[in-house]
Amino acid sequence: MTEVLRDSPAERPKPAHGTPRVSVIMATYNMGNYVGAAIESVLAQTVPDLELHVVDDGSTDDTAERVKRYLTDPRVRYHYQPNAGQTAAKNRGIAASTGEFIGFCDADDLWVPEKLAMQIPVFEAHPEAGVVYARTREIDEHGNELPEKVHSEPTGKVTQELFFENFVPFGTAMARRSLLIEHGAFRPDLRMGIDWELWLRLSVHCEFQFVPSVAYLYRVWSGQMSKNWKGRYEACFQIMAEFERAHPNLINTATRRRAYSHSYVNRARARATISNDILGCLADAWRAASYGPAAGSAIKTATKAVLGGFRK
Repeated sequence: MTEVLRDSPAERPKPAHGTPRVSVIMATYNMGNYVGAAIESVLAQTVPDLELHVVDDGSTDDTAERVKRYLTDPRVRYHYQPNAGQTAAKNRGIAASTGEFIGFCDADDLWVPEKLAMQIPVFEAHPEAGVVYARTREIDEHGNELPEKVHSEPTGKVTQELFFENFVPFGTAMARRSLLIEHGAFRPDLRMGIDWELWLRLSVHCEFQFVPSVAYLYRVWSGQMSKNWKGRYEACFQIMAEFERAHPNLINTATRRRAYSHSYVNRARARATISNDILGCLADAWRAASYGPAAGSAIKTATKAVLGGFRK
């Protein structure tokens, strides 16, 4: 079930100085240590025509006090709600938005100053594009840059590539608000993988474009929700199965086999390295091999697990 957004002018908040070009959604929960820097990175955009919706999902730390100092800027709006999860927080921000485009910045991450200046012209040059994304750079909890990772960067109609893997770094993505109004925002029944499910759903209706520059600094630290690998893979297989049911015959056989094989072998590695679940690793390696494309990786993973190669 997707979140249905209402678009009645009477229900939308009045912007401080006309309708902004971009609405930025920042969901936060107990991120007092980082939220100020995240807000400043959004307000420092070289294209200042924006509004920022900070949605506090029931924080119990000093988040409210940290945000308070920025409320003198008419572009910043603060929304508090009892803890309901990241999906509800992000959807509340989207529902309050008024901009033509919607972007996202998590409260522990940072936008680079030229992010909007790089991405808005791409929408203008490609009216068929509904989502524009860019490169990201990882930083540690102190803001130091980490080694760059290489990701695939497809453009155009990308549903097949997206089904194989989520190549869109969440905080780099911008979407047309009209698409979210028409096709729904984040699914409230999902706890993880909410961005991947949304991009898959939107990819059926629009093209994706890519900006070959770093637009986002993603902070890697011990408290991240993304550490929940079990929940991540449960959501992964649920999203894949439900997308196929909603769009039968859209994903070709080769892509389907690659996607499931890839996901099972990755979960097999996670079982062995994180939980030392050797039997579970072998079961997933067998599933991966049965789909074909990752058979070699599956055999290597199973062999390494049995021989104790993943043990620390």
